[in-house]
Parts: sequence; structure tokens; C-alpha cells
Amino acid sequence: MSLKILFVSTSVGSLGSGQGGGVELTVKNLAQELTNRGHQLEVVAPQASWLTNILVTTIQGNLQVPVQTQNRDVPICIPDNSVLANMWEYARQVQTQYDLIVNFAFDWLPFYLTPFFTTPIAHFISMGSMTDASDRIMQQIIEQYPGTFGVYTQSQADTFPFAHQCEILGSAIDLSLYQFNHYPSASLTWLGRIAPEKALEDAVKAVSLTGTPLKIMGRIEDRDYWEKICNDFPKAPIEYLGFLDTNQLQQELGKCRALLMTPRWVEAFGNVAIEALACGVPIIAYRRGGLRRSCEMARQVF
Repeated sequence: MSLKILFVSTSVGSLGSGQGGGVELTVKNLAQELTNRGHQLEVVAPQASWLTNILVTTIQGNLQVPVQTQNRDVPICIPDNSVLANMWEYARQVQTQYDLIVNFAFDWLPFYLTPFFTTPIAHFISMGSMTDASDRIMQQIIEQYPGTFGVYTQSQADTFPFAHQCEILGSAIDLSLYQFNHYPSASLTWLGRIAPEKALEDAVKAVSLTGTPLKIMGRIEDRDYWEKICNDFPKAPIEYLGFLDTNQLQQELGKCRALLMTPRWVEAFGNVAIEALACGVPIIAYRRGGLRRSCEMARQVF
């Protein structure tokens, strides 16, 4: 049976910008696969968002502050002319045209609004527990609407007080977009948002000690953090390649000897891990959180 599905994307950045981190790839891949299976899909996302061969309705407004940059006891805060609020107002207006709405925003508002919609809402949670207020509203909603919360891994679910009520969905990528490289260089690579919770400095310190070249790919989310790393390790053998699209990324990634993953928080899954393995690149990571599970899943595939 073909369904009409409305995706409401992350509110911290436009799709394709890298601001949303791994959830951008999740939205893209799920939208493409559901379309391939015959479902009708529309994605609602902040202004300047785009996806290939997928209907995207872009909404203007001020972006939400990423929750991972805040403290656990931070109060609920929505900016003036909020893109989050504007996206959900649009969803409210068109909801009767859809069989299901899927929320990808890790924000308080979509959970709070769930009981006020007549169309069912499912929530794909992209991070572990971040704030007390979010945990509280999520627990209220999952008890009222059981079976509507999806997460990447059990490690991620275990950070929430409602872990046993989460559906473990995992993640996946389109393998046809990635190529195996038989002749890697001596370089290592680090891939992700350049922000404190990703602990890039651990990787830079490691290559400073070994003298191994490190290619860094990803959006600089915290400029001060990046500049501090550069100042703290002025002689580190690092090269910043910027934020790359999937085609450019897999070409550069495939050339590397291994991917370093150094997150300081409990990583929900680690899409970059399975992207690396799709190119035949092994992973060097802390044995922590969803990274452990994503590597185990990828090894079963390959």
C-alpha cells in the first residue's frame, strides 16, 4: 500500500549544509528509499535545503540553537520568527493530505505539539539524552503514543529513561554511491562536524605524536574551537578539506588508510563509520556508544 508521508526535518540548518550532522544523511536516504518503494513523500526543511529527485518545501525563519551546545537544565527557548515553529505550522496546515508525519528535529516543540495533530506523528530521535526538559516531554509523549519513537541504537536508547519503549531502527546508506579503493595512501582521515562534542583535538594530538598525515572533512560549526586546535597544535600534519558532498567525500575518504572517530559524547550511531566501511576504510574509534554497534552492523554487511 502506498502511503503519503510528510518528513519534517531538523531545525538547526538547511539540508545539504552539514549543520544538521548525520541526521541530514538519514533524511536523504530514508526519503529516497521510501520513494523507491512507491510511497509519496514531501520533505519540509529550512530555507536553502535541497534533495535530488525529492519534493522539498523550504521554510523561512531563524534557525534553532543546537541542543548539544547547551546545558542539561537549559529552559525551552524558541527564537523570534522560528523556522521550527514555521515548519510545524506548515505541517499543521497540510496534515490532512498525509497518512503519516515523521519528525526528525531533536527539539521540544514537535513532541509537545504531537497530541494537537489529527495525523499520526512518528519521531526519529537522532541523539542521546541532552536536556531534562526534552527527556520529560518525550517520556510523556511516548507513554501516550507507544511505538512511535525510533532511535539508531540500543546504546543511544539507554541514555533515556524510556529506553525500553524505543524502536531500534539502525541506519543505512546507498552502497552504489561509494567506491572501494584498492590503493589507499598513508593518510588518516577525520570526518564530522567540527564542534567540541566531537573531540577533534584527540585525533590531532594523536597524529602530532606519530607524524601521520590527517585529512579533516566537515563543516566548521564552532570557529573558536577550530582556531584553538590550530593554535594548540601548530605543527600537526593536518589538512582541512572543507565540507564535501557525498561524491567528493567518498573519493577522498577512500584514499585514506583509516578513519579516526573521537566523539566525547555517546554517539547515537555514526553514519560516517558505515560510509568509511563502504569505501573499504577501517575505523579507529573509542569503544563507546553507537559507534560500537554501527561498526558491528557494517562488518555483518561486508
